[in-house]
Amino acid sequence: MSERLWGILRDSFPRLLGYGVRVTIPLTVVSFALALAISVLVALIQYANVKVLRQICRFYIWIIRGTPLLVQLYLVFYGLPSVGIVLDAWPAAVLVFGFNEGAYMAETMRGALESVSTGQVEAGYCVGMNYLQIMAHVVLPQAFRTAFPALSNSLISMLKGTSMAATITVMEMFRQAQVINGRVYESLGLYSEVAVIYLAFCTILTWLQHKGEKKLASYGGTRK
Repeated sequence: MSERLWGILRDSFPRLLGYGVRVTIPLTVVSFALALAISVLVALIQYANVKVLRQICRFYIWIIRGTPLLVQLYLVFYGLPSVGIVLDAWPAAVLVFGFNEGAYMAETMRGALESVSTGQVEAGYCVGMNYLQIMAHVVLPQAFRTAFPALSNSLISMLKGTSMAATITVMEMFRQAQVINGRVYESLGLYSEVAVIYLAFCTILTWLQHKGEKKLASYGGTRK
């Protein structure tokens, strides 16, 4: 490694890491929270089998899963201004990431809800609980436990996917690497450095996922 390249990487690393901590991680957290809220709502509507609302949910999932994330980003950030709807880059990215991942997570949550036996729902009615109480205290806790590994994978995938926000000018970690590379022309070194930081973030999330799965498994009486 040349002295020049080593100096560039040494100077750029704290800057890239800073953007990762200040922008990439918050963008991931806020987008995932939105996606989780959407997924639970859509899954509950489908689980309740309200016909009209269920068809709307199926249409939303069909549209989102059938179009590329990059196209969705461009439609919201560059397309909506033509009809008078202008969003800043950061909230536009949050909305797109949230609605995009929410469609995939909704299918995960729907499967998890349907895995809860109907006998437990009937038992809830027998002890005097109403529908909302059964959902909140019986069905959803079990569904979240079942869906936890898949939801964790969605979070990790979203963290990596936030790099696409660079295409709509969000100054996150990958975009900052592009800016630096535009000055120093060291693509291999800089993008490798970004990859290492993403790998470190994802490794931490994977470790937390494993700890969470062990904790949840202990509630069922088994330990890994």
